[in-house]
Amino acid sequence: MSEAPIGGLRTAGASGSDPAPDAAAPATLARELFVRHARKDGRSVAILRAVDYGDSCIVEAEVYPQSGRSTEPTRPGPYTFANAHQATAFVTEAVEALMVLGCDVHAQ
Repeated sequence: MSEAPIGGLRTAGASGSDPAPDAAAPATLARELFVRHARKDGRSVAILRAVDYGDSCIVEAEVYPQSGRSTEPTRPGPYTFANAHQATAFVTEAVEALMVLGCDVHAQ
């Protein structure tokens, strides 16, 4: 018997979870719900994108390094949720945390 993921969060490829939808799948199956862009001192910190696939909702993240040699973002996740409501709650909490840390967050 398998347990449901805590808070509906599943990472793609995690044990017992379904993989993320195939990137080659027809675009008509996916619907971008929203994008949030966090900046601090004029520099990009993170971009969060929610995509609804009908039977699940994926949150993709790009996190930009604030120091070091690389300017390429890391891409943790994607994070898979059962529905858009759960994905929106996850992004809302992430946005609130970024704001507490002094980021300006805007919709794209």
